[in-house]
Amino acid sequence: MSDDYFVAGLDIGQAADYTALAVLQAHNPVEMVGVPVMGPAIYFCGHLERFDLGTPYPAMVDKVRQRLSTPQLRGHTALVVDATGVGAPVLDLLRLAGLDSIGVTIHGGENVVTVDGGYRVPKRDLVATVQVLLQQKRLTVAKKLPEAATLTHELENFHYTLSAAGHDSYGAWREGTHDDLVLAVALAVWFCECAPMVRTEIVDLRQSIDRRW
Repeated sequence: MSDDYFVAGLDIGQAADYTALAVLQAHNPVEMVGVPVMGPAIYFCGHLERFDLGTPYPAMVDKVRQRLSTPQLRGHTALVVDATGVGAPVLDLLRLAGLDSIGVTIHGGENVVTVDGGYRVPKRDLVATVQVLLQQKRLTVAKKLPEAATLTHELENFHYTLSAAGHDSYGAWREGTHDDLVLAVALAVWFCECAPMVRTEIVDLRQSIDRRW
């Protein structure tokens, strides 16, 4: 048996940065031993998209709404949005468009903080979640996607280190090399793996799932 649900991550780019959307299917193996026991989730990225540079934010919001309005995803998908900087007003536009969205504000500290309608999350938590899932072979990307090679390139050029003093160093993260696809995926998987409120929210999503990729 299994429980499947969908989650989307949206990285909001500024003028010279891409906005990226990733949609993942999460598969939870369930072992029946008297009562269901949920195993570690396995994630499959079935949609990757970069919006053209210079696309107005209202147009991006409309595109996201269209992408998540398919019968497979409509009402079944948690949308996790980068609410850092310019992302905050875009998050408001998404909600006005009828998209229930969870905002994640990225910061350089150490603690996850729950805020109204979302979270403040350290960069290291987002990075570590993706790295762990890749190491455990619990995250795969459909090779047929046009942006799959770009995501692989971003991952190869992304480095994370933690000094003895506890300071973060993030290689290319927001420092010249595009990493929008990595961040979009990271937002989605972090929410499923780590968000304190995720258990209750995901249960609601699972109850409405009736199709798979």
